[in-house]
Amino acid sequence: MTKSFGILARDFGRAGEISIQVQATLKKIGYDQDIIRRVSICAYESELNVVMYGEGGDLHLTVGPDEIVLDVVDQGPGIEDIEQAMQEGYSTAPSEYQELGFGAGMGLPNIKRNSDSLEIVSEKGKGTHLRIGFKVR
Repeated sequence: MTKSFGILARDFGRAGEISIQVQATLKKIGYDQDIIRRVSICAYESELNVVMYGEGGDLHLTVGPDEIVLDVVDQGPGIEDIEQAMQEGYSTAPSEYQELGFGAGMGLPNIKRNSDSLEIVSEKGKGTHLRIGFKVR
């Protein structure tokens, strides 16, 4: 099963709604709370990254027999230095986002910590694709 969700750039008023829908979908299927929590955290963090940086994009939830996958694709400026972006506390968020409580530099590290696999493909000027995997135990 695959579900797709569109993410609008700078739509802070709706930020987090997709992760709630992902959570509800997994609950309905009957997954245990631990996997739902981990997937929801990653959906939220990646959704917020698209809202802040991505110029819009999509989150695709794929539920298979052995794995849950989040594919998050945006049309943003890309990540210039992925290794640096993976460091806790590193942020390129403008001050106005930080004043709203976003952009603390924990998004990608939280995704890595809560997933079983994380692939990041990003090209300057062409956007970013996160593929986040979770083994179904």
